[in-house]
Amino acid sequence: MTRYIMAFESSADETSVAIVEDGVKIVSLQTATQIKSHQRFGGIVPEVASRHHIEQVTILADAALQEAGLTYEDLTAIGVTQGPGLVGALLIGVTAAKTIAWAHQLPLVPVIHLAGHISAANFVAPITYPALALMVSGGHTELVLMREEYDYLVIGDTRDDAAGESYDKVGRTMGLSYPSGKLIDEMAHEGEDTYDLPRALLNDDQYDFSFSGLKSAVINLMHNAEQRGEKIDYTNLATSFQAAVIDVLVTKTKRALTHYPVKTFIVAGGVAANRGLRDGLTTMMADFPDTQFTPVPIKLAGDNAAMIGAAADIAYRHGKRGDWTLNANPALEFDYLED
Repeated sequence: MTRYIMAFESSADETSVAIVEDGVKIVSLQTATQIKSHQRFGGIVPEVASRHHIEQVTILADAALQEAGLTYEDLTAIGVTQGPGLVGALLIGVTAAKTIAWAHQLPLVPVIHLAGHISAANFVAPITYPALALMVSGGHTELVLMREEYDYLVIGDTRDDAAGESYDKVGRTMGLSYPSGKLIDEMAHEGEDTYDLPRALLNDDQYDFSFSGLKSAVINLMHNAEQRGEKIDYTNLATSFQAAVIDVLVTKTKRALTHYPVKTFIVAGGVAANRGLRDGLTTMMADFPDTQFTPVPIKLAGDNAAMIGAAADIAYRHGKRGDWTLNANPALEFDYLED
C-alpha cells in the first residue's frame, strides 16, 4: 500500500510543507522563504522567523494537498522536524503537525532535522548500507556513520563554528549580502589561492573539524590590511578561504571513508550546494570506486519539507511515533559512536 506522508519543516527561516510518496518521490513541495526579511540584519532574527512561520504554515499545507491532488484521508502519517533549530520556529511546525494529526487521527512522526538532510539522498538513489554522510550546513559540520537504516552515529563534529557559519561571517566582513556562501563560491572560481590560511586539525588522526581559527584569520587579515591602508584582493581571498575549507572537509572525509568502508557516501546540507566542495569530493571519490557517491540535489540541499518527509518515512517504518505531548527540542542531535 502506498504511503503518503505530509511533512513540516520550520527549524530556521524556511516554512515548508511537502507530501512524499514511499519516502522516495516528492508528490508536492511548498516552501516560503524569508531571506529578504533577514538580509538587512545579516542573519536570521528568531522572532521575525517565527511570525513568518505562523503566517505561512496553514496556507502551505493546503497548497501541498492541492498540488498533490490528495486529501487528508489519503495520508498515512504526519512528519515534522522536532529539532534542532530555533525553538520558536520549531514550535510552529510541531504545533501545526500535532493539530493536523489529531484532527485527522493520523500517526505523528518526529524527525531529527539532520536525518532529513541525509535522507534527501533517497530522492536520487536508494541509500545502500552501511553508509557515511558528510553533513555540512550553517549550523552543523559532521560526519555521520549509518551502519544500517535508521542508525545515525556521529564520528566527527565541529568543535566550534560550522563551515556554513564561517562562510556567512567572512562574507559579512567582506560586505557581501546574507547568505554569503553562494557568493563566496562564485568568487572563489574567479580568483587564485594566494593567501596562506590555516587548516585546523588537518593532520590529526580523528574526524573532528574546527573553522573558528580560519574564520578569525580571514577577518583579522582584512582588519589589519585596512588599518595599514593596504588593499585586499577579495576575489583571491575568497578563493583562499574556500580552498582551506574544502581541503579540511575532503581530507577528513577521505580519512573516514578509508577507516569505515561503506557502500554509499552522501554529502548533504546547505553547503552541499557549494560547487567547489562537490568538485573536490567528486575527485576524491576516484579513490573509492566501490562506494556509491550521492550528493543531495542542489535544489534540496537547503532546508525543505521533502527531506523531512523522506526521513519521516524511514522513522515511520521503524515504529517511531510522537504523541500529543511532543515538544520542540532545539538541542536534538544524533548520538555519538562509542569508542
